[in-house]
Amino acid sequence: MARIVVLGAGIGGMSAAYELRGTLGQGPEITVIGEGDRFSFTPSNPWVAVGWRKPSDVEMPVARYLAKKNIAFEGVGAERVEPDHNRVRLRDGRTLDYDYLVIATGPRLAFDEVPGLGPEGGFTQSICTTPHATTAWQAYQAFLENPGPVVVGAAPMASCFGPAYEFAMILDSDLRKRRLRDRVPITYVSPEPYVGHMGLGGVGDSKGMMESEFRQRHIQWITNAKITAVRDGEMDVSEMDDAGQQEVHTLPFRYSMVLPAFTGVPAVRQGEGLCNPRGFILIDKHQRNPAYPNIFSLGVCVAIPPVEATPVPTGAPKTGFMIESMVTAVAHNIQAELAGRPVTAEATWNAICLADMGDTGAAFVALPQIPPRNVTWAKVGKWVHVAKIAFEKYFLMKMKSGNTEPIYEKYVLKLLGIMRTR
Repeated sequence: MARIVVLGAGIGGMSAAYELRGTLGQGPEITVIGEGDRFSFTPSNPWVAVGWRKPSDVEMPVARYLAKKNIAFEGVGAERVEPDHNRVRLRDGRTLDYDYLVIATGPRLAFDEVPGLGPEGGFTQSICTTPHATTAWQAYQAFLENPGPVVVGAAPMASCFGPAYEFAMILDSDLRKRRLRDRVPITYVSPEPYVGHMGLGGVGDSKGMMESEFRQRHIQWITNAKITAVRDGEMDVSEMDDAGQQEVHTLPFRYSMVLPAFTGVPAVRQGEGLCNPRGFILIDKHQRNPAYPNIFSLGVCVAIPPVEATPVPTGAPKTGFMIESMVTAVAHNIQAELAGRPVTAEATWNAICLADMGDTGAAFVALPQIPPRNVTWAKVGKWVHVAKIAFEKYFLMKMKSGNTEPIYEKYVLKLLGIMRTR
């Protein structure tokens, strides 16, 4: 009986475990290793940070739902992957042997790359995890008692810009509802070369669209920007102009949320040939590691080159549907291996993004994510706000049911020409 270990219990890991069980049947042993005992729907964290959601609204226990699909769960976390021995060492000293390992850990949050960044020992908030978003909500409540300048943005080498845009505009919307917006200057700071780049080289007219949204909301922006240091109430930012010259800004703030750069997690960085220098898992077009062909990887932890070189380094985002396409490719390729057939499935890496703006929203579709693209599409409308709320409920129900491709994904997205694998 094949033993499959899935390292990570987030959106990618949970989806992978369910899809492996659905694709492979009841034969293989499947074990998921997580950090703690709860799944959290990360895209809802901007709402948690302004009090529009409670943590309990976007979290669920993991073991109970996995057990319904005969999937084991270990919540103690992984100390390290030992690929030469086909095992994962857990934090309590035990080991789990595997025939196939699926790495879906998500990232390490590299707050340490900018002095003073982050909620733990730093001066900025984060919405990368639900506990961070909860801390951000506590800080926001204190801020509302004495409002002032706000800085929202992303650090150099960041790759996930959508939540920063969302948070800036959700904050704008919430402050307007509270009749406090006139007391709060908001500045968006990003390494992107222009507003709406999003690490993707733009999607359709995302530049004009996002600049228009920022102007309507009186949100200032500094792009081509490198945050170099953060102190209590102050942020040092170096802005690169077209001639390569730097202009240094010192931005005051009473509240700040900055997304960090990502690296690979420590547990995966021991095996030679497993990771690139930043700790991201190296994969081929079948999601398989070239050095260890029984190791597959998906999600934010995989190594993907930037879409294009930018004056201040940025990374390429891994969006939700892109991750689900990786999940399907991994499941089909492990199925082929177990049957003695060559692996052939390739993820489409199509990007679909619903970005909430508090009272409206922006939808982006890039097929595929990396140019040149067959389809490039971006729209703003109130329907996106409603769709994002509906998707939150839908995905949490999917994680509880273990249904990896409900009727909506199977038929509606297919009608739009959006496929998981090719």
